[in-house]
Amino acid sequence: MAKDGSTAATPAAAATDGTATDGTAAGSGDVARSLELLWGTGERPSRGPKPGLTLDRIVTAAITVADAEGLSAVSMRRISTELGTGTMSLYRYVPGKAELLDLMLDRVLGEPLSSTGPDEGGSGAPADWRVAIDTMARTYRETLRRHPWLLKINQARTVLGPSALRGLELSLTALRSMGLRDAELISVIITVNSFVEGIARTQGDAAEARAQTGLSDEQFWESQHPYLERAMHSGAYPTMAGLAEDAFSNRFDHFTFGLQRLIAGFEALVEERTATRK
Repeated sequence: MAKDGSTAATPAAAATDGTATDGTAAGSGDVARSLELLWGTGERPSRGPKPGLTLDRIVTAAITVADAEGLSAVSMRRISTELGTGTMSLYRYVPGKAELLDLMLDRVLGEPLSSTGPDEGGSGAPADWRVAIDTMARTYRETLRRHPWLLKINQARTVLGPSALRGLELSLTALRSMGLRDAELISVIITVNSFVEGIARTQGDAAEARAQTGLSDEQFWESQHPYLERAMHSGAYPTMAGLAEDAFSNRFDHFTFGLQRLIAGFEALVEERTATRK
């Protein structure tokens, strides 16, 4: 399922040409034009562009570049080079990077939808809300793994396209059986997504640190070992000194542990509400 709820954040400032100054804010361009492109209501170029050039190819090329090199590498000039066409040809299809970002977001957020197994009603949403939450979390984590640049984007004002809305529809359909209020169902989605993003961001930051420093995680912590060992023997940190040797092992599945605790917490709330209604 797609990511559909997000916590509030300060939108990036927009430049005079409508492009986000830092290139990371969704909905910072011409929102009306982005909506036209997302929903297929805008006019298509009738002359001038290179034969074979399409909006779909432009978005695909931009995502490929972002996946490989990060969002900062995405520019209209770079995408035109990847497609072997002039930069001005791209502007016949999309106004600029800010609007292109809106299209990229809707595309990648819609990727898990095709693999969602249909339930008996044919809605495409898991019948059990517990399974739905687990699926929502794991598919979003996989989306972030494929597209780590998503974590660099301010999505406080995401322009909603068909994929984003369908993802939200599937999520709400599956969660409806929880019997919670509508605002609470939205909060469930926000809570799960925020948890996934937190884990993914920590892992992404670690990978970025390894790439920038050339040090493995083992080498980094080994360099601190003499100082930490001395601190543990000082008596100033008795609780930490008493931890098991594998307390910080990277073999522990923090994602599954945390997700299961979230689901257990939601389950307790659902049982409480069910008992109250009896």
